Amino acid sequence: VQLVESGGGLAQPGGSLRLSCAASGFTFSSADMSWARQGPGKEREFVAAISWSGREEYYADSVKGRFTISRDNAKNTLYLAMNSLKPEDTALYYCYAYIGLDGYWGQGTQVTVSS
Repeated sequence: VQLVESGGGLAQPGGSLRLSCAASGFTFSSADMSWARQGPGKEREFVAAISWSGREEYYADSVKGRFTISRDNAKNTLYLAMNSLKPEDTALYYCYAYIGLDGYWGQGTQVTVSS
């Protein structure tokens, strides 16, 4: 199983970024997926999740209405569109794959929101 996040970087408050997670080594179209983040000095926290079909989405209250999770099963890729970014969104963002009774993390991509 390999999960490779990309798309992080520096954004200004109010700005946007789109994260991607390229998946391989498992049947992506059968796996529920999620994003989590870990800010400086904080514990890792749930951000958003999406069902294997893409029909169900779940969000943390802190990002609801600003972030959108999506997936392209033909490209084995998970996305997180982040709008109206705030300094408190600064964190290392990870994608996570639910595979059977196991779960797998990517290595993370850094998002920094600062003026």
